Amino acid sequence: MMKEFPELVEKANAAKEASRTTAVLSTEAKNRALGAIAAILAENKESVFAENRKDVAAARESGMKESLVDRLELDEKKMRGIVDGVHAIMALPDPVGRSDAAWVRPNGLRIMQVRVPFGLVGIIYESRPNVTVDTFALALKSGNAILLRGSRSAINTNKELVRLMKAGLASTDVPENAVALVESMDREAVDAMLKMKETIDLVIPRGGQGLINMVVQKCTIPVIETGVGNCHIFVDASADLEAAKRIIVNAKCQRPGVCNAMETLLVHKSLAETFLPEIIRLLQERGVEVRGCERTRRIAPEVKEATEQDWATEYLDLILAVKIVENVAEAIAHITRFSSGHSEAILSNDYANICRFTSEVDAAAVYVNASTRFTDGGEFGFGAEMGISTQKLHVRGPVGLKELTTSKYVIYGEGQVRQ
Repeated sequence: MMKEFPELVEKANAAKEASRTTAVLSTEAKNRALGAIAAILAENKESVFAENRKDVAAARESGMKESLVDRLELDEKKMRGIVDGVHAIMALPDPVGRSDAAWVRPNGLRIMQVRVPFGLVGIIYESRPNVTVDTFALALKSGNAILLRGSRSAINTNKELVRLMKAGLASTDVPENAVALVESMDREAVDAMLKMKETIDLVIPRGGQGLINMVVQKCTIPVIETGVGNCHIFVDASADLEAAKRIIVNAKCQRPGVCNAMETLLVHKSLAETFLPEIIRLLQERGVEVRGCERTRRIAPEVKEATEQDWATEYLDLILAVKIVENVAEAIAHITRFSSGHSEAILSNDYANICRFTSEVDAAAVYVNASTRFTDGGEFGFGAEMGISTQKLHVRGPVGLKELTTSKYVIYGEGQVRQ
């Protein structure tokens, strides 16, 4: 028998009721509320930092690796990014009520397909407290309410962020219950949340493969599956090698604990003797542990041997798998076998190879001569994101405002009846 969670039920019901209000608010009313949230977060950042320090200290004490602590920890730059993200979402067009299509039938019926909110969105996520603000801002601008269930590692930070956002909403037309945080850390609370089909309209898991698989398997509610990032970069024979060095170091080292970081480097055989030792040296200087195929280890014997499991692993750490390939066809075959469908890149100046790579590689984002680190709602101009969807229905890639709406048909008649 499933355990009962009165807090969850109460907050979900209140948020569902609030979603009926947010669904019909004007763009101006939603933007005023977002402005109030941005202002109160900026004014009270020190209280957020104080709570965040508690979470970071507990995480380090528990042995969390530093690449994941980086996702948890807030500083001035990250807080400024959160506030800027809210302002960016304010500036974006409101998707609600926009017409996707309109036509007139021979009988005179005028049919419109218009964007409408989902209602109550539930998100289950790990560690990153910026998600708490980003997802509510996106949900609100798209006319939805949100039920948040973060991880134990960020509970103090999340509580403070939600407290401030509710306080910011107090003087606006948006009900405070439009944002709710499930504070119970009991895992069975998540199980209960996934069964609330009558209350929650959409669930989005954002985290590691274990969390995502669990949600997909147990949920009775429609799910947008945000996937893990086993991302590859292929350095073709014609690549600009100086640019390639910058891109590879950025993709692996800037923030190794995020889903759009590179996990496997594929290098054309013609570059093995010259380029590969140099890029391995640059990565090792930055603390990267390199694991290579047999051909790689003949050139750089100091690197560890890569196993079959390495090709399939999202490290989220300063670890990189390296493989020498014969040509673009072998690179594509390797990516097809091991990719998680998140972000893949080719570094090349060969037009035919670029066209083949972009056509044949099946991923949410495919890059030409750029870092995979750009797969991000903010970088795509969405202000923020609910996550990066690696599924194909109903959305793929960064989940932004439009993706948080569905559609309905509105039909205008003048007394027509069906014959």
